[in-house]
Amino acid sequence: MVDLNSWIKHGDEIRRPLIVNHDITKSNKVVIVGAGLSGLCTAFRIAEKRPDIEIILVEKSNRIGGVIETWKQNEWICDVAVNATRNHPAFWRLIDDLGLENKFNSSNPKAKSRWVIINGKKHKLSVFSLLKIGPIKLFSSLKKSRAGGFSVAEVLPNKQIADALTLGIVNDTSENVDADFLIPSITKFGPNPPLKKSKLNSLISKSYPLFKPKKGSLASLDGGMETLIFALENKLSNLPNVRIVLNCNTDSPESISQDYGIPESSIIWCAKNPENNIEFTELSVFVIGFSAKSVQNIKLGYGTLIPDKSLPISGILHESDVHVSKRSPEGHRLFRLMVPHNRWDMREDSVLECAEKLLGDNPVLFSKIGQRKIPRYKPGHLSSLYPKSSNYSALGWTVSGVSITHVVDESERISELFET
Repeated sequence: MVDLNSWIKHGDEIRRPLIVNHDITKSNKVVIVGAGLSGLCTAFRIAEKRPDIEIILVEKSNRIGGVIETWKQNEWICDVAVNATRNHPAFWRLIDDLGLENKFNSSNPKAKSRWVIINGKKHKLSVFSLLKIGPIKLFSSLKKSRAGGFSVAEVLPNKQIADALTLGIVNDTSENVDADFLIPSITKFGPNPPLKKSKLNSLISKSYPLFKPKKGSLASLDGGMETLIFALENKLSNLPNVRIVLNCNTDSPESISQDYGIPESSIIWCAKNPENNIEFTELSVFVIGFSAKSVQNIKLGYGTLIPDKSLPISGILHESDVHVSKRSPEGHRLFRLMVPHNRWDMREDSVLECAEKLLGDNPVLFSKIGQRKIPRYKPGHLSSLYPKSSNYSALGWTVSGVSITHVVDESERISELFET
């Protein structure tokens, strides 16, 4: 039974398993593999609680940050992966502890609307979208999902709506995505809170530092999410018990154990799953910019999801609409395009043609800004982790969290084990 204070602090993230070898708290040296957001946050959280422990953060590439990367060109700014965070006190606490409160703002309240293109027509997503499923059918599928191991397609039995949801988050169609992993609060995976959800949410809302976010809003950082990475790097570089090692060519806990003279129980793995049993999907990220006048027919909003496989673009995010901080030159708008490789002919011209049909002609900017591999979380994924024993601890994107909230909260949860 998880106590009430843990539920107030972590909310529904408590439902996600924490893959940890508890002997790690006996270590005087901890090696964290992977200097992405998960590894950086974990190093920071443990180091602040236990300055007596030597922490070595190793990264195979020549840069820290992992998938967090911000593209900039003159006055245009766009995040390649995560661009904002949903409401969760763990992220607010991180921003507060890093001293980034002056760069952190709620999203534009006028840009909340989301749309989905179904059968060539654009529909606004809302609670009424569930009527397309049917309340009886929806209730039945939700009740059935409590048994665990179901796909999102089985929980939300309208494929176009379900695909729009999963493509927008994990770049995969709904029949291939574990519902427990994506929406554990709906499937009731893991432990349940000790009091009613409404009362719990009220207590959680009072725990936010800085400012209390409005329901349904997002929040982001001036200058993009790299601002967070730079702040973490700065904090860690000033901690005498933390060392960051780049270009570290390791591929297994066994080799880390030998190289650093520690037991595997002293390793926290925040990189790609060393067991190599995770599949990935791939997508490319493009940006397209227009003068505001030329796309005045495009309503202010968060973005549009496109489950139609005949189109190369699966999602359009309104980058310059959403953020309070500037993302485009004055009098312009910027859109981020998500292009899954399994529905794209790999010609940039085909992406541009599709974008112009959906948004408008004569863009002033069009560029590919990145490429990503995203883990696949097939039905039963979360159940396979819970419970799971391991010689080492494992956190991050390829384990039990794909969002920025998951990995930031996980780092807090594991650091709490080090409290003396």
